[in-house]
Amino acid sequence: MTRTETSEAVSVQVTLRHSQNHHGIEEYAHDAVQGLEKVFSGIVNCNVILDHQKNDHENNKLAEVTVHVPQQVLVAKESGSTYEQAIDSCIDVLVRQLKRYKDKLKAH
Repeated sequence: MTRTETSEAVSVQVTLRHSQNHHGIEEYAHDAVQGLEKVFSGIVNCNVILDHQKNDHENNKLAEVTVHVPQQVLVAKESGSTYEQAIDSCIDVLVRQLKRYKDKLKAH
């Protein structure tokens, strides 16, 4: 199940693998990714893939967030006991990556 929403500047595509009817999780992922705009305003688009593993019972929810910025693609893959925890972990990683990328642009 794939859903794409476009706001003023950022296109966000949320894909749920092996799951259906998780509208709340999709909204949560969309809102979390939109928060990255506060860190770096040059985001072109984002892809969020949510999946789960059957072999791991504690941290079986997986999130992968891909952020496209000019001349760079940033990726974070995390797992957690809930989709929300996995998404939050990915956002934390991407905030650090975006800050580093922003600093690198300022240095040039």
